[in-house]
Amino acid sequence: MTSSALKKLEGKVAIVTGGASGIGEETARCFSSHGAKVVIADIQDEKGRALVESIGSPCCTYIRCDVADEQQVISLVQSTLQLYGKLDIMFSNAGVINSVKQDILDFDISAFERLFAINVKGMASCVKHSARAMVDKDIKGSIICTASVAATIGSDEFIDYTMSKHAVLGLVRSASKQLGALGIRVNCVSPGGIATPLVCNNLGKSKEEIERIFESSSSLKGVLKAKHVADAVVFLASEDSEFVNGHNLVVDGGFNTV
Repeated sequence: MTSSALKKLEGKVAIVTGGASGIGEETARCFSSHGAKVVIADIQDEKGRALVESIGSPCCTYIRCDVADEQQVISLVQSTLQLYGKLDIMFSNAGVINSVKQDILDFDISAFERLFAINVKGMASCVKHSARAMVDKDIKGSIICTASVAATIGSDEFIDYTMSKHAVLGLVRSASKQLGALGIRVNCVSPGGIATPLVCNNLGKSKEEIERIFESSSSLKGVLKAKHVADAVVFLASEDSEFVNGHNLVVDGGFNTV
């Protein structure tokens, strides 16, 4: 646990969407260790509840939320306000990758629409309603979205995922202009390849296989882990980044330089 002198989020209230596994899970743990009350939002009920038990219920709670449904996002934010009285941090992290490769000649529009409902519409809903909650209570909060290294490059497969992450970056850069004037910072974190359960399942490979593939694309020795990304999110959520706004913080081990 982080010592009380080093707790960067003491007294803060945070929502983490997609918080039951992967980057979301690790970030929920980090937020809690830095003194925040954390609402874990996901559709993986068993994993979400198990994480609350692991972290400790006095520090966090689980609320089921499908971010593709704006009404569920509204309910998530309202429930957080009822539980804790305010919202300081929104980590809009929920996202998916289609299990089918999406090249342009065989582009599956239905699959694209399902992915965009989560990765883009869901992200916009989380930014919108968390910002409204902060404005209503005059909270100078922090909103962080999960983008990707795919937000700034092209791809010959998984095109819909790449499109969605470009949209997230556009959302962050645009929302930061309006909300910055209100004292609310909006940034994104762009991870490189991480062997999360979602990635392993969609690619049909083991964690070890995925890590070997990703390690070869880094200019640093070692493997990028969810904890590296979570530490970056804590920075963006805390006062350490009080004058950082509209920024895309890339955490990729140097992938973009290789």
